[in-house]
Amino acid sequence: MKKTGKSHLILNGNIKKTLLILSFPIMLSNLIQTIYNLTDTYYVSLIGETQVAAIGIVWPVIFFMLALGMGACIAGTALVSQYIGAGKYESAKDIAGQVLTFSFLTGIVIGLAGYALSPAIVSALGAEGLIHQEATDYLRIILAGGPFAFLFFAYTSIKHGEGDTVRPMIISSISVALNIILDHLFIIEFNMGIKGAAYATITARIIFAIIAVMTLFSPKATRLDLSLHSLKLKRDVVFKILKIGAPSSFGQSMSALGFSIMTFFVLSYGENTVTAFTIGNRINSLVLMPCMGFGNAASSMVGQNLGADNVKRARQVFWNGLLLSGLFSLVGIIIMSVWGKNMVSVFTNSEEVIALGRDYLMLINYSMPLMSLFQMLNGVFLGSGHTKYAMILMMGRLMALRVPMIAFFKYVLLWDANAIWYPMLYSNVIINILGLYFFLAGKWENKVIMRQETVLDCPIKKREITS
Repeated sequence: MKKTGKSHLILNGNIKKTLLILSFPIMLSNLIQTIYNLTDTYYVSLIGETQVAAIGIVWPVIFFMLALGMGACIAGTALVSQYIGAGKYESAKDIAGQVLTFSFLTGIVIGLAGYALSPAIVSALGAEGLIHQEATDYLRIILAGGPFAFLFFAYTSIKHGEGDTVRPMIISSISVALNIILDHLFIIEFNMGIKGAAYATITARIIFAIIAVMTLFSPKATRLDLSLHSLKLKRDVVFKILKIGAPSSFGQSMSALGFSIMTFFVLSYGENTVTAFTIGNRINSLVLMPCMGFGNAASSMVGQNLGADNVKRARQVFWNGLLLSGLFSLVGIIIMSVWGKNMVSVFTNSEEVIALGRDYLMLINYSMPLMSLFQMLNGVFLGSGHTKYAMILMMGRLMALRVPMIAFFKYVLLWDANAIWYPMLYSNVIINILGLYFFLAGKWENKVIMRQETVLDCPIKKREITS
């Protein structure tokens, strides 16, 4: 099948221009999502600072639960992009169908388990009293909508593998708009408290996850044109997805666990520190958008170019993406340096929270170039299907570096809240050095679709490889 449209651009077009075309919708989608997160935080802050802190406490747990099932989606992007780059559209279609079904079933299992364990999880994080109750209520409702969150993640991964970043952005944007409307309705008009914020999120998520998946069955909306038969699980295809997705899923879940442990440390400094941490993270996500956008765009481009045996161009995607991401981050650094304190004061009147939030934002601000590099490295490793490298980076940054540093600064050096902020900077420096080593070693340049097909389908070739 002749490669047209985005695939032709990804394989043959100007790299910087293509990165901008692919990443801009992702950035816009992230911007809209961040605006929603800030709006959600604002509405919750009208209830009280305890409720803001409650969301901050359980967010790493939500991230952890979602990360457990994200491996299939990440493998979906790598495999779909490489099969399309190689011109194997039927194989890409098989992957897409399996990713959808597997992700939805995984979401059901994780959602049920998370709902049942929510009170115990929040207790393990050190929350007590009102903050425990509010955090538990919010967590249970969000996890109940887990299957539909996974469905939309699966849809997005498939479309990104195709090189289509526009349609996921459009659907996500409309979903966020509905979410904001429901926030006002449930929290302000119906006075549902923190539960209202959670119900608003899952209501919009369910509606638009269903709409998004339905478009995959329309030839006007996708080149893969799925059928109901595509959703039937196939053991060999599921095995292929799990083999590539499992390391990434494990890495993300361990990273999320690291954030949960960080939350435990943050909580030990008091509710004001938790609130400042939550507000700071929401604001900081604005600056991270370009980094994430270029990383995701690079994942699609690297995958398709490796599928087309164009390794040199895949390398050039990394360096060009790093340059563009760094320039955008510089703009973000300037904005945060000038208006960071004012941004924090929008969400709280507490002088202590404002001071803590300002200190956090200023320190993290200087690590933005490091985040550009981290996101680009992850984009390359995930798009190439060599997810073990991404797993090492994600796990190492939190569990091997940041958490032990925080414990050392807090209990040995007896630092104040800076014991949380500074390890975030130091861990980013060290893990990026390791990531650059993996990149320059070049093992990620071997495309996974050839190796996978050989191992599964041709025992003779398998013996040749393993010898």
